[in-house]
Amino acid sequence: MSGFGFDTLALLAIIGMAGPLLASLPRFQVPVIIGELVAGLVVGRTGFGIVDHTDATFTLLANIGFALVMFVVGTHVPVRDKTLRAAIPKALLRVVTVGAAAAVLGVVLARVFGSSHAALYAVLMVSSSAALALPVIDSLRLSGPPVLSVTTQIAIADATSIVLLPLVINPTQAPRAALGALAVAAGAVVLYFVLRTRNRRGWRRRIHRYSHKRRLALELRLSLISLFTLCALAVTTRVSIMLAGFALGLVISAVGEPRRLARQLFGITEGFFGPLFFVWLGASLQVRELGEHPWLILLGVGLGVGAIVAHCVGRLFGQPLTLAVLSAAQLGVPVAAATLGTEQHLLAAGEPSALMLGALITVATTSVAGMMTARRQSAEESKAPSG
Repeated sequence: MSGFGFDTLALLAIIGMAGPLLASLPRFQVPVIIGELVAGLVVGRTGFGIVDHTDATFTLLANIGFALVMFVVGTHVPVRDKTLRAAIPKALLRVVTVGAAAAVLGVVLARVFGSSHAALYAVLMVSSSAALALPVIDSLRLSGPPVLSVTTQIAIADATSIVLLPLVINPTQAPRAALGALAVAAGAVVLYFVLRTRNRRGWRRRIHRYSHKRRLALELRLSLISLFTLCALAVTTRVSIMLAGFALGLVISAVGEPRRLARQLFGITEGFFGPLFFVWLGASLQVRELGEHPWLILLGVGLGVGAIVAHCVGRLFGQPLTLAVLSAAQLGVPVAAATLGTEQHLLAAGEPSALMLGALITVATTSVAGMMTARRQSAEESKAPSG
């Protein structure tokens, strides 16, 4: 499709509806994001080539969606939950142990497939997705100390992996990426103290009331200004906007996200920019190369299974097997790796698709593990004596 106008936007909005439509099928329980990725594959490089993922406007809108998605992911990290603090030592120990197992598996996979991305594979396998796992935990109403502990573990692994990814995906640029990450982190810290001061002096309450009365959405506007400013800093220092979005999400989570702002962010992210980003990502992937290079399929399976195996190390510390598998949920980090690898030409042909295949395997096992945990919890509650 040549040019980028309202006809293209209408088409992309229609294509993005594939996610909710597939998710509405109760038998399959397909995550919305998967449907959007598949739709992108059909209309992009892999499929009919209806949309051009290299179009500058399409790419800019997708990057806005990427930043917003990572922003929302950051807000899902329960930074202010005091009950999580007691669970941090054990959760941190599990993350370190899982990281050691993932490092070994990363080296093995890199040698088997003749790749130089052992560190990247390790970060992918140790990662967890708060944006994927936490909603699963909430929707299934999972509770208890083990669930609290795995929630903390997922938050730590998610935050650590997102920080490490830009450093390991291109080791030759690691020093520059580290300086850029520090600059973004410093900007986020400054913003945190500004927002905390604003809250203590009652400015946020006054802004909220004024905005609600005049229907100005000032909190959303200020959040977008902060997001785009951090993204500009990230681009200037040549690091991924992924860090900017995630850092701002952590800041908002730490100072407290107003419910109205959460609903507004949900609306613009899930209603338009998020689906557009995942359609763009699907359109940029060339899955046909998986068929041309069968080793890429094996690599994707190895990454998915390796992530599950690495996280099952939590059994050594008494973690239930189903929760260990649940903690292996991947989404944000593989998506970011595929995006960075595609944009900066850091990965071999078809390798981004292999990373996404590994992530899809963990998504499937996470869904199964969550349902098994819910059934076990229900059975235990039914056996417990009443009153």
